[in-house]
Formats: sequence, C-alpha cells, structure tokens
Amino acid sequence: MLEHYIELFLPEIVSILEIMGIIVISVGCLKAFYHYMKAYLTNKNYPLRIELANALALGLEFKMGAEILKTVLVRSMNEIFILGAIILLRALLSLMIHFEIKAENSHASGEHSANDY
Repeated sequence: MLEHYIELFLPEIVSILEIMGIIVISVGCLKAFYHYMKAYLTNKNYPLRIELANALALGLEFKMGAEILKTVLVRSMNEIFILGAIILLRALLSLMIHFEIKAENSHASGEHSANDY
C-alpha cells in the first residue's frame, strides 16, 4: 500500500524539487547579471562570483536531492548506473563551485587586508 503511494507521489515531488533548483539557478543568474550591469555602469565592486556561485551551488543541491529521490523508483541496474553518473557529475560540479567560493572569499579577504595598510 505504501509502495503505491510512493510510486504515485514521488514523481511529482521530484519534479517540484527540480523546478525549485531551476528557479534558484535562474533567479541567481538574473540577480548576478543585474548586479554586474549595475557595477559596470557605476564602476563599483560587487562580489558577483560569490553570489552566482552560491546560487548555482544551492540550485544543484535541489537537483541532486531530486536525483537521490529518483533512486527509490529505480527498476533496473541500467537506471542505477545512469542515476549514479548524474549524481556523481552534479556532486563534482557542486564541489568545484564550493572550491571557487572558498577561493574567491579568501581572495576578497586578502585584498581587503592588503588595502588596509
């Protein structure tokens, strides 16, 4: 009985999570582009890379959550391999984005401390 409800509602939950990830990434990109244009026109600095990377990382986390939930519905080993590859690629992308955020944060903090002298 519970399996029937899982098969009935899980695809909708997965779709909602994927849409949430798409919305987070889209809004983050639009916001970063807005701040880029504003900074370009006013010649002011704004941490665009950090903002965009945070939006991408959060969006990928939603998408990865959807992929993990999809594993409940897997029926064959071929589907497991495909889902595993997708999860691995998204995890690697998320890891690279987190390293980018960390490097940008350390660069920004080093830049401020060098300018203070």
